[in-house]
Amino acid sequence: MSITLAEPLDPTILGPSTEVHARSIDRFARAHDASHYLLVPDAVLSPTDAAGVARVFDAVRAAGRTLTFRSGGTSLSGQGVSGDILVDTRSGFRDIRVEDDGASVRVGPGATVRQVNTRLVRHGRKLGPDPASEIACTIGGVVANNSSGMACGIVENSYRTVESLLLVLPSGTVLDTALPDADERLRDSDPDLAAGLLALRAQLLSSPANVAFVRRQFSMKNTMGYGINALLDFDTPVRILEHLVIGSEGTLAFVAEARFRTIPIRPAIATGLLVFTTLSDAMAALPGLGDLGLATIELLDAASLRVAQGLGDVPAAIADIDVDQHAALLVEVHAGSTEQLAIDSATALAHFADLPLAIEAALTTDASERAALWHVRKGLYTAVAGARPSGTTALLEDIVVPVDRLLVTCERLIELFAAHDYEGSVIFGHAKDGNVHFLLNERFDDPDSVARYRRFTDDLVELVLGQGGSLKAEHGTGRIMAPFVRRQYGDELTDMMWSIKRLFDPAGILNPGVVLSDDPDSYLRDLKRVPTVEKEVDRCVECGYCEPTCPSKSITLTPRQRIVLRRDMAWAEEQGDTALLEDLRADYDYDGVQTCAVDGMCAVACPVDINTGDLVRRLRAEEASKIEDGLWDAAAKGWGAVTRVGGTALTFASALPAPIVTGATRVGRAILGSDTIPLYDGGLPRGGTKAPSAQNPSDARAVFFGACIGTMFGAEGHGEGSRDAVRALLDRAGIAVVIPEDAGGMCCGTPWKSKGHLAGYDRMTKRVLSSLWEASRFGELPVVCDAASCTEGLHTMLAKSVSEYPEYAGLVIEDATTYIAREVLPRVTVQAKLDSVAVHPTCSTTALGATGALTEIAAAVATDVFVPDGWGCCAFAGDRGMLHPELTASATAVESEEVRAADADRGGFDAFVSANRTCEIGMTRATGQPYRHVVEVLEELTRP
Repeated sequence: MSITLAEPLDPTILGPSTEVHARSIDRFARAHDASHYLLVPDAVLSPTDAAGVARVFDAVRAAGRTLTFRSGGTSLSGQGVSGDILVDTRSGFRDIRVEDDGASVRVGPGATVRQVNTRLVRHGRKLGPDPASEIACTIGGVVANNSSGMACGIVENSYRTVESLLLVLPSGTVLDTALPDADERLRDSDPDLAAGLLALRAQLLSSPANVAFVRRQFSMKNTMGYGINALLDFDTPVRILEHLVIGSEGTLAFVAEARFRTIPIRPAIATGLLVFTTLSDAMAALPGLGDLGLATIELLDAASLRVAQGLGDVPAAIADIDVDQHAALLVEVHAGSTEQLAIDSATALAHFADLPLAIEAALTTDASERAALWHVRKGLYTAVAGARPSGTTALLEDIVVPVDRLLVTCERLIELFAAHDYEGSVIFGHAKDGNVHFLLNERFDDPDSVARYRRFTDDLVELVLGQGGSLKAEHGTGRIMAPFVRRQYGDELTDMMWSIKRLFDPAGILNPGVVLSDDPDSYLRDLKRVPTVEKEVDRCVECGYCEPTCPSKSITLTPRQRIVLRRDMAWAEEQGDTALLEDLRADYDYDGVQTCAVDGMCAVACPVDINTGDLVRRLRAEEASKIEDGLWDAAAKGWGAVTRVGGTALTFASALPAPIVTGATRVGRAILGSDTIPLYDGGLPRGGTKAPSAQNPSDARAVFFGACIGTMFGAEGHGEGSRDAVRALLDRAGIAVVIPEDAGGMCCGTPWKSKGHLAGYDRMTKRVLSSLWEASRFGELPVVCDAASCTEGLHTMLAKSVSEYPEYAGLVIEDATTYIAREVLPRVTVQAKLDSVAVHPTCSTTALGATGALTEIAAAVATDVFVPDGWGCCAFAGDRGMLHPELTASATAVESEEVRAADADRGGFDAFVSANRTCEIGMTRATGQPYRHVVEVLEELTRP
């Protein structure tokens, strides 16, 4: 897997603003995307503006090299990988500018769909394209692939909703298609391109047969080849050019900014599942359902229903089916108001009553019921891809056919799965568009398997084209279908596409082998091999959904990159490439292990439920010395004394000039290592307060678990901290609590677990859970914890222990925000509300489902509650922010900038709140503002 670097790029052409990543770990980490192709780039470039991209074009051309743009890496067809120069467009180009009260939005290619929609939601608007990967896919990819999704069809995709583009052409021309004189500018800068596009338009119009064929092809979702319908839909060079770039997969130009016309959100939604006895019945129902104007009609075949029955929260209606030839359609009604939803739902239900359903239809507006239904649809990928045999790759394919050909296509697909021995394959997708996806598990390190894949692909091409369909509906042509463009379009139209490519990119520097290929076997080259790695992450499908939530994404590695590098190291070891293996290992400790916050946010986003922190904890455990393990085990035995000493040390340090203490810790870090000695700075608080004494009143309604970080770290300013605030609020609400014996000696175990010290973790787990079990009166009382990360840590302890101690399953552990929002808020009175408060949700409130309670309490104490759109994990992660402050600085950069701007707009927030002391320290350090636990503010404002 090691590669020899080709002719280097001239740095004087690139200029100083483009960062060059040439380390092996950087190149291999960015080589992987969601497709089943793998090419390792010679170098990765990160330009920051359109002019920088133009310079990259010049440097690549001068060196006789080629380049590929890479953004979110969610592409499934191989269009985002390169064995030459990879240009990262996610690190920069993240600007989002909402205009015309949300009617339009200007977006850089590095922003994700979710980030844009988060900005638009306050205006009641959203983007038209709605890809399932919206959490991670970027605007650059959405435009480059003309992505659609479950609801947008061909009416609200990028082709229809992009108003203008800021483009960098391979010639170096920077063209804003919104300018009134854009055509004149194009004729001046690139006259051959402008004239050539008009000539191709004339050529296409001269053939009525070709015009009719193109119209048919693009009356469906279709991302196969170039969007030559632009030659028919527009009559000026700039508009033709603009719409050819959409869906061109980075082979024609770079999109530096896209301006979209947004669409209104219809917030009233009802969801239902229509279960039919046969696939034929389901397909027969499609025309009538389409006439109802349903927002979504998602198909699940019989195999999908069988898989769904194995999901944890499958609705009883599906669980009880004795699946034979059944099929289901997941449908949704969207409306602008509840009144209109009631009318539209009644009309839909009346129509459903006449369908040959196996189960009586219903529509629900209940959020949990709707989520359960969508979990059936979205859980298919999780179940099939996550359970695939180790060493195989999950291929998620998509095709489209006219809706009236969908039945025969699906039936034939099922036959093909059986004929080629693809077991466990499921068919699902956007039935109203005739667009379905299917999932195959294949391995590409075995010649027989590759030969099978070739035979299956040949049969698939024949099937889809024989039904008048397109081999690609929304995932892009990529490498996987580039050799089959000529089969789908014929020679004349394919030659026109090659002419388009040469007009835009005469030197052929952009993404060769993607969209168009005259090599019939190119789709079988550079196939990804997936060596077995640690069980915690082996089922990773490399989709990249985890990456936007990762706090280390802008400084070292993302969860996906941590995993794929383990695969690259395993492959290098298998191949005997010791030089590469040692090179990757040398950088992996810091990049992959020490700068991981192990916050679990990746697991929230992962479609196959991987928490990459589990891998990192394993690696830390393997690297930990016996002496270090012994010291942490000893600490577990006397944790109360350890926390008191730590708190006393911080109090002592706070009384000294900060540079003296910082200097001393720097010396210690230099001697013992930065992963052993925390770095002190003046932003750290004094030590905390003594743990509360044990109490066990007979009328107790809860157990209070005061987090030990309250002993280690004092409250912001001169307050008493969240432990005292929680107790005061509970007293004020008349809620008596049990405080366990030796409360100061107990901990949620996170310090041991995150560092991989397993003996100490086991010791603390047994002590804490047995104590809480007894204190809770054997599950009768809930346990309430005042720090969200510690609450999550207790949940983890409990989950890992119930197999050995099944009685603990009756133990209920709640975060203080959740308990106080439910039990205390109705019983106390806020004397005078604040004007405004800034809220920092945490990774733990997200994992616990407690963020809503956090903002509910914030709304009780302030009129204006501000939650930054760009909030994320602060990466303080216990002591990680003291060991590696650069990690916290990077993780909080976007949020802190947003908070500062909002603070200035409001003339200053009255309070800054969160739900965990270390997170509050991290945010105070990042923003310079005093973050406190929200319950502290509530306690002060409810004092009589």
